[in-house]
Parts: sequence; structure tokens; C-alpha cells
Amino acid sequence: MRQRLSVEAYVAGVLAADRVVLSRAITLVESQLPADQPLAQEVLERVLPHAGRSLRLGITGVPGVGKSTFIEAFGKYLTGQGKRLAVLTVDPSSQRSGGSILGDKTRMEELAHDPRAYIRPSAAGTSLGGVARRTREAMLLCEAAGFEIILVETVGVGQSETVVRGMVDFFLLLMLAGAGDELQGIKRGIMEMADAVAITKADGPLAAEARRAQAEYQNALHLFPPAASGWVPQVLTCSALERTGLAELWHLIQKYHQSTLQTGYFEQNRRAQALDWMHDYIRQALEERFRRHPEVLRQLPATEKAVQQGHELPLAAARRLLALFLK
Repeated sequence: MRQRLSVEAYVAGVLAADRVVLSRAITLVESQLPADQPLAQEVLERVLPHAGRSLRLGITGVPGVGKSTFIEAFGKYLTGQGKRLAVLTVDPSSQRSGGSILGDKTRMEELAHDPRAYIRPSAAGTSLGGVARRTREAMLLCEAAGFEIILVETVGVGQSETVVRGMVDFFLLLMLAGAGDELQGIKRGIMEMADAVAITKADGPLAAEARRAQAEYQNALHLFPPAASGWVPQVLTCSALERTGLAELWHLIQKYHQSTLQTGYFEQNRRAQALDWMHDYIRQALEERFRRHPEVLRQLPATEKAVQQGHELPLAAARRLLALFLK
């Protein structure tokens, strides 16, 4: 077993942008071992004054849209502009084994070897919203390491995918051409929260179809109420294969950033997200303590069996276990 570092070693390594130490620090904050949590908390508190200066981007998209391919192309464009980029990817976990492939580094081989980029895959575990349990903490550590742009790639579009919107500054939705069918299937909540929509694979014979889809999506966005930021979402087309549309997308993101800074929405949104982070941590901590409670542990197997066999109502069982915990 690898020996744990001291708080000072973790903090010094993160601030020096030591990738090995940064990865170990993220592993530490992701750990669910009770013995690791006080150390992780102290490391986070020590690096906090050095965080918060990056631009946080969230990217999601429909299955088959090519998120990893797009992120590699866009990431290479950003590093080519002299930016330091951290990519936090989230892979779905098996509901049967709890395992995860964590294959994003192999899908972004070119970006993975870029000295100005850092890619960290994490498993979603039981977390909802397309993000990992400690994505916020991982973002904070990457910011403290000096990465100017933090890009969060989510598992994919789902009913609770919108959770990621509450931890980023700019939310990008990737879509495919052929808008007529996709507009019926995409969750309205995702469309309403998107700050921009990018039609991917807009190259070759699909270029004309992408332009048609761009107009249809733009019309659809006009049907939604105005965003709290005052920003009007835009629809662009891009091609990761031909590396087109990436400069226009980056220009749009910068325009959004400047607009929200001027109106004060950027800081207002960051403060609201900090409160969400606190409440989310409270929920997680309560659930962890509930599941470690001795009396709950003792009665949980029999209770689960009774619920599965229909001998006890799920609501009644939950209330009884909660009463044990609260007592």
C-alpha cells in the first residue's frame, strides 16, 4: 500500500502543479474511507485561497455525439492559445459491480500527451447528475494547481444531468444534425440550462444538415424563458475532424464570461453554487452516517428482504430505519 503524504506535501505538490501529487490529492478527496476524510478536508482548506480563478465549463451531449472527440479537438485548440486546461471526465459505473472503465484518456490520446493539459477520469459511482461524487473538490484542486480552464465532461444526457449546471460557469450542450427527431427526445430541462448548443460532426455531407439543424435549434431556444443571466443562448456548428468552429465557440464563451462579469451574474452564480455545495455535502454526510449506524446496519438486511418480498411498505421501512438513526 502506498504511504499517504502529509498535508504539507499534498499542498506543496498541488500548488507546484505536480501531476502525480495532484492525482493523489484527487484520489484522497474521492476516498470514502473515514480515515482519509480529515486529511482531505485539511488539504482542501489549505489550497482554497489559491482556487476560484479558473473558468469552469460543463459539457454534455446525446449518445453518439462524440463528446470525447470534441473535447480533444477543443482542448488542443485551447492549449494552442496558451491556456492550461484540466479535463475532468466522468464515466458511468456499473450498477451490478460498481466498476467503471475510465477510458477517457485512451479516447483523448493526443490531449493526454499535451504538457498544458491534464485529464482526470473518475467514476460516477452512485452519484446522479452525470458527475462524480467529488467533482467540485477535484475542480478546486485543479484550480489551485493553476489550470485556467476546468472542463467537466458528464456521463451523458439524462433526467438528472442538470446537476452539473450547478457547478460550472458555462454549460455547453452537444447535439447532432437531424434536429427534427432529436428535439422531441432531448430533455427540456437540459435545453433550458444550456448557454450554447454546438452541432457536432458538421463536415462532409453532414455540413448542410448541420446548418439546417442549427436554425431549428435556434428557433427552439427562443421558445424558452430568458435565462437568469440575461444571456441569449446561441447555436453553433463545429467539426472535431476538420477542427472548424472551435475558434467561434471559444469566442462565444469569452463573450459570455465578459457579459456575466459586467452584470455581476458571474459572482452571484458562484456564491449560489457555494451554498449548493454546502447543502449537497450535508446530504452526503448524513447518508454516510446513516449507513454506518450500528442499529441500521443490524436491521437493514432483514428490512430490505421484507420490502422485496412485499411484507413491508418501502415508506414504512424507511421511516422505521430513520427513526432508529435519529434515536
